[in-house]
Amino acid sequence: MFKTKQEVSLFGILAATLLLNAAAACMWPLTTVYMHNQLHQTLALAGVALLGMSLCMILGNWLGGWLFDNWSPFKSGLLGTVCSLVPMVTLIFFHGWPIFGILLLFIGLGDGIVMTVVNSYAANVKTIASRKVFNYLYIGMNLGVVIGTLMVGYLMDHGVVLVFSVAAVFYLIQLVILLADFRVNLVTEKTERATGPAKPAHLRLIWLIALMVFCLYLSYSLWESVISVHMTGLGISFEKYSLLWTLNGLMIVFGQPLVNRLGANLKLSTQIFTGTLIFVLSFLILVFAKSYATFVVTMIILTVGEMTGFPGMPAWIDSLAGNNDKGKYQGLYNMAISFGRAVGPLYGGLLIEYGSYQSLFWSVTAIMLLSLAAVMVHNRQIRHRRIKQD
Repeated sequence: MFKTKQEVSLFGILAATLLLNAAAACMWPLTTVYMHNQLHQTLALAGVALLGMSLCMILGNWLGGWLFDNWSPFKSGLLGTVCSLVPMVTLIFFHGWPIFGILLLFIGLGDGIVMTVVNSYAANVKTIASRKVFNYLYIGMNLGVVIGTLMVGYLMDHGVVLVFSVAAVFYLIQLVILLADFRVNLVTEKTERATGPAKPAHLRLIWLIALMVFCLYLSYSLWESVISVHMTGLGISFEKYSLLWTLNGLMIVFGQPLVNRLGANLKLSTQIFTGTLIFVLSFLILVFAKSYATFVVTMIILTVGEMTGFPGMPAWIDSLAGNNDKGKYQGLYNMAISFGRAVGPLYGGLLIEYGSYQSLFWSVTAIMLLSLAAVMVHNRQIRHRRIKQD
C-alpha cells in the first residue's frame, strides 16, 4: 500500500510534529481544570498526575532513541503512536478517577517516543539543509500548540468526551502519516568525534545554564496548569485562557524570523540574557494580574522573551561543550526542560494549597532571577579570565 522511500519529506515532519503537539496541547491545560472542577481533586493531585505524565514522557524520549538506534525507526514511530492512541480512545468511554490519571501515563510515554523518533528522522534528512528541517519542526510544534489550545477552549463547552475524541483523531491521522511517509530506508553515516572534553569552567557554566533552563520551564509549566484554574477562578472563561496560547503560538510562528534577524547583531549570550530577563519579568506582572487584559499583556511580554532568549540556549551549550561530549550536554539540556515541566505543576499545586497564587508567582520570579544571575556572573568570570590570558 505504501512505498518505501529514501527519506521522510518535510511535509511528513511538519504534519507529524503538528499533530503530536496539537493533541498534547489539548491535554495539558485541560488536565488541571478537569481534575479540579469536574473530578473534584486537589490542585496538588493534578500536579502529581502531570508529573507522572512528564516522567513517562522523559522515559519515552529515552526509549524512542534506543528503539530508533537498536530496533526499527518506522516500527518505533508506530509503537509510540499506538501507545498514545489506544489510551486516548479509552478516555472517550472511561474518564473518571483514577483511570484518567493512569491513562495519562501511557499517553505521555507514547508522545515521548514519537517526539524522539520524529526528531531522529529529521536529523537523517540529507537532501535539505539541517537548519531548514529543524525550522519546520519548530514551526510544526508551535502551529500544533495554536491549533490544540484554540480547539480545546471551544470544545470544553461541549464536554471532555468531545476533547478526547478530537485528540484521538489527531493521533489517528498521525498514524496514517507515519504509514504513508515514514517507511524509509535510512542511510546513516557513523563518524568519530574528535577528542576533547569541555573545560572545567565551561562545564560549570553548562550545568548553571541547565539549572536556569529547569527554573524557566518549571515556571513556564504553570501557564499550562494552575494558571488556567487561577483565571477561571477570577471569572475569566477557559475559552479566553486558550486564546492566550493561540496568541503565543502565532507570535512565535510569525515573529521568530524577525527576532532571528535582529538577534544576528547581538552576541549569543547577550541575546539569551535579554530574552530571559524579559521572560522572568512577565511573571512579576502575574502577581498583580486580575483582568483578562493584564493576562494578555503578560503573555505578549512572556512570548517576546521566549522568542528572544530560548532558541539560542542549545546553541550556547553546544559551543561550550567539547567535541566528544556535545550529545551528552544536549541531552542534559533536554532533561532540564522535561524535569522543569514535570516538577512545575506539582510545585504550583502545593504552593497554592499552602499559600497563594501571589506567593507562587513571587517565588518563581525569584528562583529564575537567581539562576539567571548565577549564569551571568560565571559567564563574565570566564570572559575576564580569557581577556587576562590574551
